[in-house]
Amino acid sequence: MSKLMTNHVFTSESVSEGHPDKVCDLISDAILDACLEADPDSHVGCETLVATDLVVNAGEITCGGWEGINPEAIARGVVEDIGYAHEDIGFSYKTFEYINRLHEQSPDIAMGVNEGTGLYTEQGAGDQGMMFGYAANETPELMPAPIQYSHQLLLELARIRKAGEIPYLRPDSKSQVSVRYESGKPVCITAVVISHQTEDIPLDTIREDLVKVAKNVLGATGLLTDATEYYINPTGRFVVGGPHGDSGLTGRKIIVDSYGGVGCHGGGAFSGKDPTKVDRSAAYYSRYVAKNIVAAGLAAKCELQVAYAIGVSKPMSVNVSTFGTGAVSDDVLQQVVESSGLFDFRPAAIMKNLGLSRPQGWRYRDTAAYGHFGRDIFPWEKTDRVDELKNAVAQKA
Repeated sequence: MSKLMTNHVFTSESVSEGHPDKVCDLISDAILDACLEADPDSHVGCETLVATDLVVNAGEITCGGWEGINPEAIARGVVEDIGYAHEDIGFSYKTFEYINRLHEQSPDIAMGVNEGTGLYTEQGAGDQGMMFGYAANETPELMPAPIQYSHQLLLELARIRKAGEIPYLRPDSKSQVSVRYESGKPVCITAVVISHQTEDIPLDTIREDLVKVAKNVLGATGLLTDATEYYINPTGRFVVGGPHGDSGLTGRKIIVDSYGGVGCHGGGAFSGKDPTKVDRSAAYYSRYVAKNIVAAGLAAKCELQVAYAIGVSKPMSVNVSTFGTGAVSDDVLQQVVESSGLFDFRPAAIMKNLGLSRPQGWRYRDTAAYGHFGRDIFPWEKTDRVDELKNAVAQKA
């Protein structure tokens, strides 16, 4: 759907930490966190698969302290934290079988990524590909409204579940929010969908409780109306869920992780990858740049695309688009982003500027559920270049 359409309904979904794919993302990122704590120069490509009482790790890891890391213990700790402690639902941290197929990173890949090796002496990108960053002024977080509100619903439901406020809730859940736009601005929420794994209790009780939660969470947006429709466990029953109900894989929820389908996505997943892999770090940095442009009032919407070749530090291209909402032309913004010295898209510079090798006050595990964007705990959400951007644009305009 074109971002230039002004009158339409747009829908985005989120999935909880108990969703099978998110269980995998959390385990992969928890292993990454352990590696970076032991060795900030770790190279990690960690994949996870889950199914009925099974967790499998596979991939490539080079870490100076790997001998002191126990991936099975990490996986069991993550699953316990999520809340899969009930042995009667087919997946529990106490009982799952664990298989480890992690091995050292290919020296051919490492040669292109490590500084001072390969054809180029400067640290290169960990893979080829294109990455996108997006921001819009329709929410305080400068995120698209449908995905932001979907995340907020599940964050609150997770808090309620873990606090025992609704005791029959279990970990697996999904949300979906549909927002009507007029003249490019959100004007109302037309529909809310929540599918939440529960104990086997009456559907009327579940619907009453979860509609109340939805209204409490979304009421602050000012977008709920008497016509808003609520669909709670619309199949009528959701008792069998999690990895027992469906298998899961790392990196299978990339639209949930980013902008809910509003912004473009280059196709690469985030979780389980160390920051030398530009699938992750360049997507974060592109969000940082786009968010600062929107926060500066230079556009109502902004999307960046950046592309790399494996082993090469300099991007193949950087593209800026504001979809006709810019206070100045996209050409001016393009020049500022590429030539003003405010932003540096080389992988080593991204890692340094955002502190990606040594996270402070956050963990990669924190990104793995409820969105990689739109939460202030992450350094790529800072809007610390607003004044400099305004000045640079004023000099160009």
